[in-house]
Amino acid sequence: MHTGSAWNSSLAGNNNNNRRIHRHVLADTAGVTEWTSWFNIDHPGGNGDYERLEAIRFYYRERVCVRPSAMEARTTDWVAAEDTGEVVHSSLEKGFWCVNKEQRHGRICSNYHVRFHCPPVQAYWTDWSDWGPCSTEACGDVGIQVRHRKCVSNQPVPLLLVPACQGHHSERRECSTPPCTANWGAWGRWGACSLTCGGGRRIRRRTCGRTSDMVQCVGRPAETQKCGKVRCPDKCPMVCAEGQPSQDCSRCVCEGNALRGEVHTVTGGPVAGAKVGLADRPAVTLAQTDPRGHFILHGVCSSVPTRLSVRKERFSPALVSARSNATGLSWVRVVLASTEKPYISKHPEDKVRYAGGRVLLCCKATGSPAPDKYYWYHNGTQLDRAVLKYEEDLVLRDLKPEQAERGTPACNSTPENHLIRLPMDCVQPGTNSKSYNAGRCPHNQCAGSLDDDLRCRDGAGYCCGVQHMETRAIDCGRYSLPIRAVKQCGCKKCLQPSVLVRGRVVSADTNEPLRFGHIYIGKERVGTTGYQGGFTLQISQDTARLVVNFVDPTEKFIDTPKVFIFDKRGGSIYHDVKVMRKQPPIDIDAGETNTIQLGDIKGEDPIGQIIIPPNSFHRENGELYEGTVKASVTFIDPRNITTAAAAPGDLNFVDDEGDMLPLRTYGMFSVDFRDQSNKEALGAGAVQVLLDTQHVKMEEHIPKMKLWSLNPETGVWEEESDFSYTKATGSHGRTKREERTFLIGNMEIRERRLFNLDVPENRRCYVKVRAYMSEKFLASEQVEGVVISLINLEPKPGFSSNPRAWGRFDSVITGYNGACLPAFCDAQRPDAYTAYVTAMMGGEELEAAPSSPKMNPNIIGVSQPYLDKIDYQRSDHDDLALKKTAFRINLAKPNPNNVDETNGPIYPYRNLIACENAEMNANHFRFFRVEKDKYEYNVVPFQENDLTTWMGDYLSWWPNPQEFRACFMKIKVLGQKEVMVRSKNMGGTHRATKGKLYGIRDIRSTRDLREANTSAACVEFKCSGMLFDQAEVDRSLISLLPQGNCRRIGINNLLQEYLTKHPPVPQNNDSHAFTMLAPVDPLGHNYGIYTVTDQNPRVAKEIAIGRCFDGTSDGFSREMKSDSGVALTFSCPERKITRESLFQRLQTNPGQTLSQMARDMRESEGLQVQGSSTQVVAYPSEQRIRSQGRRVTGTSSVSRRRVTLRGQIPK
Repeated sequence: MHTGSAWNSSLAGNNNNNRRIHRHVLADTAGVTEWTSWFNIDHPGGNGDYERLEAIRFYYRERVCVRPSAMEARTTDWVAAEDTGEVVHSSLEKGFWCVNKEQRHGRICSNYHVRFHCPPVQAYWTDWSDWGPCSTEACGDVGIQVRHRKCVSNQPVPLLLVPACQGHHSERRECSTPPCTANWGAWGRWGACSLTCGGGRRIRRRTCGRTSDMVQCVGRPAETQKCGKVRCPDKCPMVCAEGQPSQDCSRCVCEGNALRGEVHTVTGGPVAGAKVGLADRPAVTLAQTDPRGHFILHGVCSSVPTRLSVRKERFSPALVSARSNATGLSWVRVVLASTEKPYISKHPEDKVRYAGGRVLLCCKATGSPAPDKYYWYHNGTQLDRAVLKYEEDLVLRDLKPEQAERGTPACNSTPENHLIRLPMDCVQPGTNSKSYNAGRCPHNQCAGSLDDDLRCRDGAGYCCGVQHMETRAIDCGRYSLPIRAVKQCGCKKCLQPSVLVRGRVVSADTNEPLRFGHIYIGKERVGTTGYQGGFTLQISQDTARLVVNFVDPTEKFIDTPKVFIFDKRGGSIYHDVKVMRKQPPIDIDAGETNTIQLGDIKGEDPIGQIIIPPNSFHRENGELYEGTVKASVTFIDPRNITTAAAAPGDLNFVDDEGDMLPLRTYGMFSVDFRDQSNKEALGAGAVQVLLDTQHVKMEEHIPKMKLWSLNPETGVWEEESDFSYTKATGSHGRTKREERTFLIGNMEIRERRLFNLDVPENRRCYVKVRAYMSEKFLASEQVEGVVISLINLEPKPGFSSNPRAWGRFDSVITGYNGACLPAFCDAQRPDAYTAYVTAMMGGEELEAAPSSPKMNPNIIGVSQPYLDKIDYQRSDHDDLALKKTAFRINLAKPNPNNVDETNGPIYPYRNLIACENAEMNANHFRFFRVEKDKYEYNVVPFQENDLTTWMGDYLSWWPNPQEFRACFMKIKVLGQKEVMVRSKNMGGTHRATKGKLYGIRDIRSTRDLREANTSAACVEFKCSGMLFDQAEVDRSLISLLPQGNCRRIGINNLLQEYLTKHPPVPQNNDSHAFTMLAPVDPLGHNYGIYTVTDQNPRVAKEIAIGRCFDGTSDGFSREMKSDSGVALTFSCPERKITRESLFQRLQTNPGQTLSQMARDMRESEGLQVQGSSTQVVAYPSEQRIRSQGRRVTGTSSVSRRRVTLRGQIPK
């Protein structure tokens, strides 16, 4: 092909040689060619004008020859391409083209048409083929190579009519092969030494690679090297009393003897695949257990004991001794315990020492195998092990102040401020305050006198306590109230209160009690639940983590381990324990593959499946079980929020560093396999667990998912296996079936454990919550000992919260500064996690701050705009008919760069100290007690939830800190409204307390829902008995007075008879009240008196109130039964208002009204001057009404009415 340079070089077509481009043709076709017609298949619009040969052939296949010899291009105006001055391109193989963007001055290409010069001949040669292979293959030889071409026709005419091609159809040339070679390969490895000692030989070899037998490699194919040069040891020195030394001289071998053994778990299940070896060479496996856990060792001599090492993955290694008997056969049983990651079970106790002294700090870690090395740190710095020579105990000598936490005196003689709430009708003049600072001493440890200062736990400890008290009189305006206030603090022997945990165990579905269930702490059975499921446990002071396992001997409920929180100050914590009812067993065939679904919520897909391969069941002795299996699988579905309370454990695991970290659950299940008779428990191996990934709403959790099992003794979840991906076809519980992705894990059911589908979660925060006495939320009315529970709710797809599902739960007891609860949170999406929070105090549910009809930051305790981000909602936010005892929030992790989010109520996980020490004005969530109309006043202040605040005094309400006796009287009230009833409790017969006040109790009567216009009150009174010195009995003088227009109309006959037979009998001339000397004997419900003694005051009171409500001596009720077990009956009809109000009288007769008010004020001042001694009266305003009513006898009826009006009891 020959083309103009303007086309090939992309230059303007102004070369004279290019003007005759269409005249140049192939040499072998000159004079015998012809031109085609003109073609124009493209226009210069767009990128340019493209007259491509391929496109022309597509449209005009028969009009262009296969091999054109020349080409001519002209514009539609018949200007030759080389004369246009445009940049154009051409090729006899591709055609002609002009590109717009290549033209000068922004011009576009002209519209071209082209034609081709084709030879008229009918045949032509194809291109030569590649040269063929050389005719010889031998090395160093000469041969021939051939190549070919074909003669083809470009017209569809018979071959005979076409002229033949000129030339030869093949060509030959000479070729040669490479010369012959012979080369050695690489040396092989050295062989084994012929001798292990004393000098030996070893050989290595190499191979010759030849291309012809005519050549040879130069050199030797093998090499020899000396080895085993060490001196041979002497002959085995072992002298065997029986048998011969083994080849390695490690033991004596007795041919014909055998040691048989079996390896089992702690629950009796066989351990297959365990490796058995000698204790001094555990890495050398001599035998391996079969599926039944059996093994055999040959050659064991009977003369000496053999120490064996037994090992298997996920079990702690075991060392046992075995001795063969005279017959040469013996049997050994080995028990393998599951491995447990070590964690600190006993932390060092706080201790107080003087500078220059010494101290012993003790620590204990639990694990399997047991930890054998400890490291101690001080302020993050590891202490020198070589210098201090510590293990699990650390001794520090010559103590310095900088080693202490605070370095301040443990006990300041000046008491701390402690405000107590005064009665409702006691308002101090001038301040209008309803609180009084009685002082208190902080319960700090003191150094005291230490007889042995190097003990893990100091002996008779010393604490900061009350050194001196003084009697003061509180001015309540119209009367005075005595109080014993703290004057001076000092170190004294600590009061060691009993730590109690109590509660009730019921089913999660119907609240059926777990009757006579077994209670275990570790492996020790410590008690039994009662007929109503109740239990009380006394806990040791050094208990750090309390794990209690409830086992139903009737097999109706699953075994439920619980991790209980408790108050080391002696407060009794009530736990409402929920247990899951076992699913009814189904019959499955042990010889077939069985699939059991996990999750049976109506209208929802199962969360996963358990797949049991055929022949997987075995008996406790390892024997394969064949036949029918009764399988019960109970699934705790987190999509059902009511199951959260029944979830065992506390969803924590121990990591490789020994730290306890939280888990987030996707479901728990308990399996129970039994034989056909439903008696013997069966084990199962190689069981698969499938988790449907559609239920894992947070994709980042999928690769972290693991299968866990709960250790019933430690309450810690232990890793069973990882998960891997698989595809399976499953249905959605209806008719549709589709392929879904599952996570598959493997497990072996060796014992009765609970299993869990969990993922570790590290996005954590703390939530600040406080509890109060009332909805006033006063700082002085904070309540300690309240159990705050937080349930993490599962997010929906896209991190939006789903209130139907839960992920984990935690509980914390409120202290003097509230409680900080751990929870999952997210910084990117405020609603990634949500929480459901409740509060319980004993059996009482506290109410949360309201969120409707409008959120009030001052009531909720959280400022804006953070409150909107959290989206606080009480449980009755959308439906006022629901309970008010919980709230839901978004767990939005605070932004440290936003000042509105740095002051609580949600704190980053690393800021626990900031959460615990937060000020009262910092953001926090609030609960309050619903019992508004209840008040207790003690002359000697005492916090019933903190037994360490007990003070020994003659006027102490509770005289014995180790035994608390609560006394209540049931009073029936006939009237349309509930009334307040007050008991005034004074010393009656003891010389130190006679005529002195112990305390006041106010309680509002509770409506009897079964009887109209009837209510009843269970009023506490001071029990008679020994005082704190245990020297003399005091019969307390009790005055009972209902508020309002009440009149006593009945006294229990048995109570009246008892009081008459046990003089002295106080006069009861006033029908508005009742006075008695409290009985010493613990009378029962037949007398209307309810007495309960317990190691905790709150427990004693709650039991007594429950019996009083029920009207029995052994029952319990929260519903008032006013017709049972009543001591006194009062009639309190509603008083009709027939007089004018103060404002009405001021309008009608202002002069007379003002004169009467002045006289009343003068009389009131005269009464206060007369009252020189400190005294308290029951509802003073009412008493004053009646006394003044007697003095104004003879005055006009108008005056009497005014006195009555002025003396109305404050509401």
